[in-house]
Amino acid sequence: MQNHAPLPLTRDLVLIGGGHSHALVLRMWGMTPLPGVRLSVINPMPSAAYSGMLPGHIAGHYTRKELQLDLVKLARHAGARLVLGSVNGIDRNAREIHVPGRAPIAYDVASIDIGITAEMPQLPGFSQHVTPAKPLDAFADAWATFLASAPVSPRIAVVGGGVAGVELAMACAHRLPGAEVSVYEAGPSPLRALGSGARARMLAHCARLGVTIETDAALEGARAGEVLLTGGRRAKADFIIGTGATKPADWLPETGLDLQDGFISVTPTLQSSDPLIFATGDIAHLAYAPRPKAGVYAVRQAKPLFHNLRAALSDGTMRNYHPQRDYLKLISTGGKGAVADKWGLPLDGKWLWRWKDRIDRKFMDQVHDLPDMPAPALPAAHALGIKDVLGDKPLCGGCGAKLGGTALRTALAGLPAPARDDVLSGAGDDAALLAHSAGAQVFTTDHVRAFTEDPWLLGRIVALHAMSDAWAMGAAPQAALAQVTLPRQSEEMGARALSEMLGAAAQAFAEAGADLVGGHTAMGAELTLGFAVTGLCAQPIGQDGAQVGDRLVLTKPLGTGVILAAEMAKAAPGDVVARALAAMATSSAKASAILAPVTRAMTDVTGFGLAGHLLGLCKASNVSAAINLDAVPLLEGALALSEAGQHSTLLAQNIANCAGQITAPPGPKTDLLYDPQTSGGLLAAVPADQAEAVLNALQDAGYAAADIGEITSGPAMLRIS
Repeated sequence: MQNHAPLPLTRDLVLIGGGHSHALVLRMWGMTPLPGVRLSVINPMPSAAYSGMLPGHIAGHYTRKELQLDLVKLARHAGARLVLGSVNGIDRNAREIHVPGRAPIAYDVASIDIGITAEMPQLPGFSQHVTPAKPLDAFADAWATFLASAPVSPRIAVVGGGVAGVELAMACAHRLPGAEVSVYEAGPSPLRALGSGARARMLAHCARLGVTIETDAALEGARAGEVLLTGGRRAKADFIIGTGATKPADWLPETGLDLQDGFISVTPTLQSSDPLIFATGDIAHLAYAPRPKAGVYAVRQAKPLFHNLRAALSDGTMRNYHPQRDYLKLISTGGKGAVADKWGLPLDGKWLWRWKDRIDRKFMDQVHDLPDMPAPALPAAHALGIKDVLGDKPLCGGCGAKLGGTALRTALAGLPAPARDDVLSGAGDDAALLAHSAGAQVFTTDHVRAFTEDPWLLGRIVALHAMSDAWAMGAAPQAALAQVTLPRQSEEMGARALSEMLGAAAQAFAEAGADLVGGHTAMGAELTLGFAVTGLCAQPIGQDGAQVGDRLVLTKPLGTGVILAAEMAKAAPGDVVARALAAMATSSAKASAILAPVTRAMTDVTGFGLAGHLLGLCKASNVSAAINLDAVPLLEGALALSEAGQHSTLLAQNIANCAGQITAPPGPKTDLLYDPQTSGGLLAAVPADQAEAVLNALQDAGYAAADIGEITSGPAMLRIS
């Protein structure tokens, strides 16, 4: 018998930071992965700004989207998990990386590409009133905020007269022609890193744009609206930019790695003093051939880093990185022009901008153009119906991978009614009801196909998702058992993944007052996770109590299904995916506590979508419902993805499940009513005279809750307008 199962996982590779080198490594890894390796990347944000295009973005030549390296798409392309967080330490003895708020992340080989930040002098008011140019994403955010409310003739101060400071000053002056832009340099002359010819041309461009440069102007502090300079001088400023000195991360000295001025010393193979830890980009100090910090080195380090990481994981032969002696400095001059400096030979003109633009766009094209790897072809001879089942897209994860409602009802129809007196109800409501001295015990289970490569995040979201049936019945979760299927891997790696998943799940259950008391594991084709949950309540809330006139309150926005499906297709922007995951990782415990005392009927919104679950509530209560489509809250980006044709694999079944029982205007917005939700919100029928107070309480508790319609008379039908 032929075995086509994936090879087992045996090694963990962790990339710390989403810098230029790591972005290219992710692209190359997606094209040529190393079998047996689980790849992870850790970064504070779902995207990272490209330094080469930042001045052009400040000047208005590039949009923010053009500036960003989308790490969510790169991680999907590479088959990697993306952990959104900031590393604050490495335990080299345990081979664990520490990220606040979650379990340690184990590694066999790690690489660090976290860049550097602008060093904030310990001066009065500096940290409160000066915006550092690095990290780049934070600076771009601050610039966008300033532009939105900038006065007609703003005053901009740039602290630091090096190449970065002067280039940003010219970009600001070009973007805001009426601005008064000043550069303050502590030394006797600006632009000391450039040759005399290039320096003269840069100063001429500053004069053309009205950018003034003050030398021997050391900063002594900052206040709201002004900078404080040596000699008691003051200068008014509406926006203060800090450039100049940079510094590495504060946690690096605690790693015990060899450092030079805080930067990680590396060998020609880009390995640190610990051969299991590599470093690249600005955070690395090339001890064997010191070079200035520049993005060109980070980009060219990517290929040898990719090769050497694979070699370290497979006992291969390393390659040395040989940095060029000098590099071409292309410095933008505000408008679409640039000055070049190499070997002291200056060049100036618009043609240099076009050259720089081509170089920058070529790099961005590399990380944006992520070719799809072709799916295995069907054998020439295959059973009828296989193409229909496979469809035109990969199977979704989460609730998008469930069986459709029609098939489920057919399967459940043959179940016998409960035979025991203490089993009060079986299939049909959100959870089974068992007799209990406290009133009733709810009993439910849920199990999902993995929708993220991150075991910790998966554990938290699936635990919350499994508890939602109990919360929908007004019950307090009591205990849970886990059911885990792990892909084939070494014992050590299986223990790592299981520890992360169950640790996050146990924390989520503990927050809800419940205990994770055990479970069962198995090895299988892919990662799946589920929990059986019990809960207690004095008076369970069913789906059968809704009355005409009740308002329908939804506690979470819709769209997780389409976003997760688009993410699988590398079509969802990273920030959209990050917000969806954050919504899924938000507990409904407080929402249940607010709704339970007043609601007449309640359900959770999960696999069958809002329309399917509301229709089930209407059938149980023998009523209809009217929904205001514009009042239904949506996750940011969900509608745009739906309009672009993205959808979950369960969408067609969910639409068929409601056929003949819903009237709605066709279109992408209506499709989101059928979108399967993973860890979705609660939907409650609330007496009209209490709906406003309930809605205010939910919003005060942090939920994006909304009143989306009302219960109406008649047989079960949904009317959408």
